[in-house]
Amino acid sequence: MSAAKVENSEYSDYRSPLATRYASKEMRYNFSDQHKFSTWRKLWIYLAKAEMQLGLDITAEQIAEMEDHIDDIDFEAVAKEERLTRHDVMAHIHVFGNQCPKAAPIIHLGATSCYVGDNTDLIILRSGFDLLLPRVANCMSRLATFAMEYRDVPTLGFTHLQPAQLTTVGKRATLWLHELMMDERAMRRARDDLKFRGVKGTTGTQASFLQLFNGDGEKVKKLDQLVTGMAGFEKTYPVVGQTYTRKVDVECLNVLSSLGATIHKICSDIRLLASMKEVEEPFESTQIGSSAMPYKRNPMRSERCCSIARHLMILVNNALQTAATQWMERTLDDSANRRITLAEGFLSADVILMILHNITDGLVVNRKVIERHVAQELPFMASENIIMAMVKAGGDRQVCHEKIRVLSQEAAAKVKQHGRDNDLVERIRNDPYFKPIHDKLDDLLDPLTFIGRAPDQVVDFVTEVNQVVEQYKGKLETPVELNN
Repeated sequence: MSAAKVENSEYSDYRSPLATRYASKEMRYNFSDQHKFSTWRKLWIYLAKAEMQLGLDITAEQIAEMEDHIDDIDFEAVAKEERLTRHDVMAHIHVFGNQCPKAAPIIHLGATSCYVGDNTDLIILRSGFDLLLPRVANCMSRLATFAMEYRDVPTLGFTHLQPAQLTTVGKRATLWLHELMMDERAMRRARDDLKFRGVKGTTGTQASFLQLFNGDGEKVKKLDQLVTGMAGFEKTYPVVGQTYTRKVDVECLNVLSSLGATIHKICSDIRLLASMKEVEEPFESTQIGSSAMPYKRNPMRSERCCSIARHLMILVNNALQTAATQWMERTLDDSANRRITLAEGFLSADVILMILHNITDGLVVNRKVIERHVAQELPFMASENIIMAMVKAGGDRQVCHEKIRVLSQEAAAKVKQHGRDNDLVERIRNDPYFKPIHDKLDDLLDPLTFIGRAPDQVVDFVTEVNQVVEQYKGKLETPVELNN
């Protein structure tokens, strides 16, 4: 291939991996130019319809002309206009006007650029949440099923990443579920809290529309209400400058960044468990874990989640900086930043939710490995139970404690210094002092007696989870096939 052809290839330009490699078609479309600018045209139509309804000299023929050209946007013509005007909204107005010569005089009548820009952003943000929330429910549904299936399978709990009192595989999954429950609630609230900027004019005073309606403030208020309703919103922000407050973006990205923290924690746990060979993510029959080490089974999906989640978690800082630096009624240094930050926030959340759904749909639990790890640590954890049993059999608590301490130290030395299995139980069985409870040792060391109410807690909590998931009935889906 010649150098010229290489330079002109689509692969010669930077393309975001979020768009080309990871995110869903639906979320990519939500943040696409086609969706954005066709929404601008819809907003111009809503405005013209409402102005006509309130008595301005606008005809049904003009509106019909605009409606015929909602989606056929000449992007090359727009780019040419923008090079001349250095203004994206005016470029689109000119091109739309050329396509709709009858409507051209009334397109954007009384409006400011933020009428289409900000209102479209709010529509896109809401649509983004509408795509993400069922994905959260998908993950919750799969984890709920997993938790129920393994609710009574004892496993080592870990505090400080050191073996601690037993829990169950299912109970640990409810810890992940609980955080996703919090994220679903926060995201739903953020979505439902979104309002419309509406028809507010250049600095939010609605002065231009007051002039259009000859000082009739009630008609201006009605115009705002009509357009808001046509756009599918119930409420507008009561006061705005030129833009809606950028704290709205903060609220949206804050819940997405929080979701990123949740998924990072879940996938970090899975990576740690995979290292111990206790729980592993799905692994395809032809999948290669390492180019050099063919035996490896790397948790690559979980690693990808953690990688993209880290990017998602920092995006809220961009939104905070933008909100903090909006001078007076607005400044334009928000624009370029928001083009990147808002899209990447939703695309990143979309990606990690799809990957997490794939992971949770096929988690592998290696029960025998878990049982072996429990058996290695349980004798130490059971020492208090053994002491109590000896006391009940007539023994002296302090003498028994010292016996257990000495035997435990000996067993620990064998484990740590010689790499042998924990033989504390055998030492107890071979010590005549403990003969009164030798026949009770199996019961005292039954892992099921160390998991407390974990199985019942799982059942109770999953009932709550299922009530939330039920809201998304009909929107749940099977895991998508992931790209590499």
